[in-house]
Amino acid sequence: MVDTLKRGFVVGLKTTWTLGKVIFPVTLIVTLLQYTPVLGWIINLITPIMGWFGLSGEAAIPFVIGNFLNLYAAIGAILTLDLTVKEVFILAVMLSFSHNLIIESTVAAKVGIKVWVVVAVRLGLAFFSAFIINLTWQGGGELAQYGFITRSDEVVTGWFNILVEGLEKASIGVFQLAIIVIPLMVAIQVMKDLQWLAVFSKWMSPVTKLLGMKENTSTTLAAGLFFGLAYGAGVMIQAVKEDNVSKRDVTLAFIFLVACHAVVEDTLIFIPLGIPVLPLLIIRLVVAILLTITVAYIWNRVEHTSRKEATYEN
Repeated sequence: MVDTLKRGFVVGLKTTWTLGKVIFPVTLIVTLLQYTPVLGWIINLITPIMGWFGLSGEAAIPFVIGNFLNLYAAIGAILTLDLTVKEVFILAVMLSFSHNLIIESTVAAKVGIKVWVVVAVRLGLAFFSAFIINLTWQGGGELAQYGFITRSDEVVTGWFNILVEGLEKASIGVFQLAIIVIPLMVAIQVMKDLQWLAVFSKWMSPVTKLLGMKENTSTTLAAGLFFGLAYGAGVMIQAVKEDNVSKRDVTLAFIFLVACHAVVEDTLIFIPLGIPVLPLLIIRLVVAILLTITVAYIWNRVEHTSRKEATYEN
């Protein structure tokens, strides 16, 4: 058992180092960017199109902040705005699909997924879902009543203080990664050595089969679903090395997780905004399942056609 714990700890450290090399510099750069005109330029750029999705122009502020930073920053921005219940719900759905875009897309690249694919899928889901909700929901016109969270008005000034804040946030990001990834990797190593992982994979096989993936993708899916995209990526990196997870299954798993990950935290975080969170969770799960099944079906059809053509030519 001691050897098992040691191997899991070492794997956790290596995975933290691999992802930390991405998360630290990106977090630092994004933190610095929020004190430059860059975010303002992007907000001004997308403000005119927000009306297409049933949102006022000022709703562009939390959407852009959430994609550059994280959900907490986006919710802080929402709390300063007078938005309707419908607008807040649409923003919540959009941000649940598309948030922390720079860091999580860069992490995807470490797994071998193309960054543009992740960005296109997440933004596509965000805007498409907003368009459909705005088209089908006729209510929610009353002003949103926010809950118990308040926003801090503390403003950091001076480039030295801004740099310190960036370094602090980047360090905390890597530390948070370590305190989740290392125990997770230890637990997975224990499950492997005790043969529990095989049982878990078999138990999850109906789900992975439905989504067009093999059993050995189950651990990755579970990790990403409950702990988040970055942590799911950490498990995925190790799974590719040790469990021979195919490129196809890695891609399908990531497509599912970009639509639906960290379902507990990313759902509960919206409660203080006073919106119904159960529909939010259901939308994410249904979209993730349908999207993954569709991509798997198309992939299978393309592979089948390619094999038939190769056989015909031979």
